[in-house]
Amino acid sequence: MRFMTVPLTLALLGAGAAPLAAAPASYPQAEAQVLDLSKQLIALRTVRGEGNKTAEALELVKAALVAGGWRTDQVEITPVDDTAYFIATWPGSDPKLKPLVISGHMDVVEAKPSDWERDPFTPVVENGYLFGRGASDMKFDAAMATSSLIELRRQGYKPKRTIILQFSGDEETTMKTSRIVAERLKHAEMVINIDGGGGTLDEATAKPLYWTWQGAEKTYNDYLLEVTNPGGHSSAPRPDNAIVQLATALERIGSYRFPAEINPVTKAYFEQAARFETDAKLAGAMRAFAANPQDEAALAILRANQAYVGKVGTTCVPTMVSGGHAQNALPQRATANVNCRIFPGHSREEIRVELERIAAVPGLKVTDATGDESVAAPASPMRPDFLRAAERAIAKARPGTPVFPMQSSGATDSMWFRAQGVDSYGASATFSKDSDDYAHGLNERVALSNIKPGLVYYLSLVTDLTK
Repeated sequence: MRFMTVPLTLALLGAGAAPLAAAPASYPQAEAQVLDLSKQLIALRTVRGEGNKTAEALELVKAALVAGGWRTDQVEITPVDDTAYFIATWPGSDPKLKPLVISGHMDVVEAKPSDWERDPFTPVVENGYLFGRGASDMKFDAAMATSSLIELRRQGYKPKRTIILQFSGDEETTMKTSRIVAERLKHAEMVINIDGGGGTLDEATAKPLYWTWQGAEKTYNDYLLEVTNPGGHSSAPRPDNAIVQLATALERIGSYRFPAEINPVTKAYFEQAARFETDAKLAGAMRAFAANPQDEAALAILRANQAYVGKVGTTCVPTMVSGGHAQNALPQRATANVNCRIFPGHSREEIRVELERIAAVPGLKVTDATGDESVAAPASPMRPDFLRAAERAIAKARPGTPVFPMQSSGATDSMWFRAQGVDSYGASATFSKDSDDYAHGLNERVALSNIKPGLVYYLSLVTDLTK
């Protein structure tokens, strides 16, 4: 992993270091387009399977860009299975410079109308929020980035570095298009993934508390545990019982704690985020862990908290189990799925071997069950050019807001770029209250108060990274 020295890191991440700025400027045409395009995109059911309208949604983005000055041959929509991916190119004046990629996805997770208060694919504006599937993950952000680029072109901006806007079509499921796009764009200088990071608002005042950028993510992986036996009649038990053997393995894995780990991204996160933790005991544990990852007392506190247990190392947990074939027969087969979120720096095979060692059950077979739907990727470095541009953009859009990094326990398209050696940073402009986090859930929403500062943010960030 590449990372800079601590003094420079702290100087760049210093909360409150940015000077107060004037109120954000207004861009009425772009502001109207953000809401209009968001609503059009939400109205299309871009869910994997029959009736998938991802390609139609991407056509809406293409139409907006072409109307904004892109040539039709600069905007590509490529079908893949029942979905599609999107690559739009704004050529820079210096072809020797590698491009900046702005990355997102257009697909959403399933939403059953009968479960929602409002139809998930009918956008509704109510009490300052836009409701609908994809509002926060991530059609609003897609509309924001698209409208920002159109606004830059409207202003006559001419990038020196080529700008590529891309949307994958199956990030929420197989990530097949995500892999394809990352392979095609592996020549990029940097990726700004607008599906990661973002800001937190105070629950009482709705004022910005802090903004985080995602510099790393844990690797998602599933492992199949399997025990097979000859079986037989249940009236004649055998010493080796597949269900009992599997249960022994799962108990050992469930009680195991992988070694604690830290990297520059998580160290900076714990140091800075501790300031906003209202529980003094937790805040102290965060600081102690940042100072010494082997502090057992701090680790015990963090591991007992759902918000932090996934941030201190690899986690593996049994999620599904199946066994036996008849009530009156000895089980011939018992299986379980163990889901792991692997700390950056470890391979999927390394963790598979470790699970076998932890279980220590003769005859147990552990198989990687994820296939090519995930990949191990290192953390992105704390690049001064990105940090300066991101901090300046937040200072303009949300004056005085502290900025620091975070590592995601979930999965995003960034991993495919990082695996190709391309630095990728989750850097969404959207702020929300924790109580408004309904991504993947019922009644998904996003605050429309994000539009004006979000445009200011993207105009600043993209300009700084491409001028």
